[in-house]
Amino acid sequence: MNTVDHWYAVYTRSRHEKTVASRLQEKRIEVFLPLRKVLRRWADRKKEVFVPLFNSYVFVRFPEMERLSVLQTPGVVHILSERNRPVPIPQDQIVAIQKLVESGLNYDPYPYLKEGTYVAVVRGPLKGVEGILIEKRKKHLLVLSVDLIQQSAALQVDISDTDVY
Repeated sequence: MNTVDHWYAVYTRSRHEKTVASRLQEKRIEVFLPLRKVLRRWADRKKEVFVPLFNSYVFVRFPEMERLSVLQTPGVVHILSERNRPVPIPQDQIVAIQKLVESGLNYDPYPYLKEGTYVAVVRGPLKGVEGILIEKRKKHLLVLSVDLIQQSAALQVDISDTDVY
């Protein structure tokens, strides 16, 4: 199997995600850095800014021969690995987060979950995305997880737009 077909998680120095993503792109390495819009408040003003959805993580797709180049990028701490081999992230998990980011819907980080009711979205901009449905304060949230980094994102969904599988 060609390693270029896999996404990997790169752990970065704190608050270096955007810099690492930019430097990797300069090396022509495919990068996915999911961002979310938040309102930051300072003493004199408020401003909407984009911050990483998953702190200290950038997703990359690269051939094996580029591994050293990725590791030598300033701000990169390590590639998530097992027995010194990068562990690929399942494609469907990356696609789900990409669809979430592209959807224009509001979403937030969410504590990682492994248990719950698995559902598939059957309508709307996230059609085909699978995740865990939970109920919180009489609202339904769809939780999308990236197992390898044990991070999740959540957004409110209409229960009628999902189907249990």
